[in-house]
Amino acid sequence: MMAYVTDVFKAAYVPIDFEIIDINIEEEDQIKFALSSMIRNGVGIKGHIPQLADTSANVTLRSHLDLYVYLVHCKSYPNIRCRVPGLDIVVFRQNTEGEYAMLEHESKPGIVESLKIITRENTERFARWAFEFAMNECRKKVTVVHKANIMKLSDGLFLKTVLDVAKDYPEIEVNDLIVDNCCMQLVSKPHSFDVILTPNLYGNIITSIICGLIGGPGLMSGRNYGDSSAVFEVASRHISFADEKYVNPVAMINAGIDMLTYLKKMLTHLLSVTQSTIL
Repeated sequence: MMAYVTDVFKAAYVPIDFEIIDINIEEEDQIKFALSSMIRNGVGIKGHIPQLADTSANVTLRSHLDLYVYLVHCKSYPNIRCRVPGLDIVVFRQNTEGEYAMLEHESKPGIVESLKIITRENTERFARWAFEFAMNECRKKVTVVHKANIMKLSDGLFLKTVLDVAKDYPEIEVNDLIVDNCCMQLVSKPHSFDVILTPNLYGNIITSIICGLIGGPGLMSGRNYGDSSAVFEVASRHISFADEKYVNPVAMINAGIDMLTYLKKMLTHLLSVTQSTIL
């Protein structure tokens, strides 16, 4: 799929050199090489990396690069037939904690424990990143999705922390929904949503529902952000179709567009900093 991006960039005369790394998940050195490349360059675009039984290279990349924000901009295309035209929702999910931290163990044969980690510090910086985005993009409403009615400590901490951060952004309307109610409302009245803020697992499910409403997962890209790195990819990955000619390349091309947008913002910031030294 990366070939589509490089071909489009070449045709558009985009002045970017790619450092291409083919990752074999069984070779730990290749994962380390990919990490060092992303740290060195500060930005990356990646395809799907298959997962081994007990480890995930994707989780390793997010963890080591501290990519704590995952953003999917779910938007209907005017020329693509879909169930819900005119939809425009941004989904934020916390990217380094929750159930996807892969902290599991078998305490004794037949008994498995999976740890869900929620911290105030990581939730706060994630929420603040999302609210800053909402302000800068003139978004009017943020919906916090959780399951605090059952997971009173973990999701309760997530909800309380996000609502505390929301107090610093009085211009933005904030409400919260239990995740099952949110899924129902996404199907019954999707246009009532603007920005969704949620832990990792719920965000994955919510994104899949919205993709089904606007034309399928082959259209949407995903953005991983940290304080010093950013990685762009397709929002939904299906490795079984990797060699099929009918796979839609739009999501991967969108990931490339996201990367260019990010680089433009970074260059604009550097320009401003440089100008300030002489003004």
